[in-house]
Amino acid sequence: MNKMLLSAALAGIVTAGFAASAQAADAPAKEKCYGIAKAGKNDCKASDGAHACQGLATKDNAATDWVNVGKGTCEKDGGSLTAPKK
Repeated sequence: MNKMLLSAALAGIVTAGFAASAQAADAPAKEKCYGIAKAGKNDCKASDGAHACQGLATKDNAATDWVNVGKGTCEKDGGSLTAPKK
């Protein structure tokens, strides 16, 4: 009985791992893009430490605020892949 229960649990763990890997592979590649976030629409903290959370950008297109965009689209949209130097 214990051997059967252990086998079932192990099979469930392995299956869950494969499902998570498949979802990650299906997700489109993203990259951090600085300078294109709209006020209140940034994805995380500012690179200069001006704020520490998502949605706290105070002005449009601040060079220190970023959003995740599809890989290869940042510079086409006028952004930068690197944070400005301090």
